[in-house]
Amino acid sequence: MIQVNAQRLFSVGALLLLTVISLSAISLSVTKASAEISEKPPLEGRLDGNFTLFDPPIPVPIESFQGDDGKLMSLKDMKGQVLLVNFWATWCPPCVKEMPDLDKLQAEMGSDSFRVITLSEDRSGLKKILPFFKDKELKNLPAYVDIKGRVSRAFGLRGLPSTYLVNKQGMIVGTLIGPYEWNAPEVKTLIKFYTDQ
Repeated sequence: MIQVNAQRLFSVGALLLLTVISLSAISLSVTKASAEISEKPPLEGRLDGNFTLFDPPIPVPIESFQGDDGKLMSLKDMKGQVLLVNFWATWCPPCVKEMPDLDKLQAEMGSDSFRVITLSEDRSGLKKILPFFKDKELKNLPAYVDIKGRVSRAFGLRGLPSTYLVNKQGMIVGTLIGPYEWNAPEVKTLIKFYTDQ
């Protein structure tokens, strides 16, 4: 009788131990799955279905473009900042329409960790862009020109406007082809996801 109770006690103890181990394993896998979900960039609102994430991210091209001071620079020079790189032109109505939103986004979120880069594809360069910026009262965006379209070719541009998001490591994490309301809350949420990393 005592031997049967000891066996029963051992069986119950073993069953309890297996239950605890199983529950721990389930808890660990749920925690891991939750962590993986939270690491995924938030694509909310119209970004969901329109913004394409690159997996894996793509290194930013090294080609140079011209700043409003006439000096050449590269996106590689801006490593350490999250960049929203927008390709546009003055002759592209959807591009022109989204410029005020990009200007507002730069005014609100521009910092040491984030900036908007608008790369003009206009062949006339700065002599066309600087008056355009003044006329449209774009006071927060520096003027940049993609000289001879080298940067757009390196990006594999398929149309205007085209916008790319670059992380602090200098990797292109995603793109949106076509116009968008760049000052929308979902854009700010996505940018904050990358600036907080």
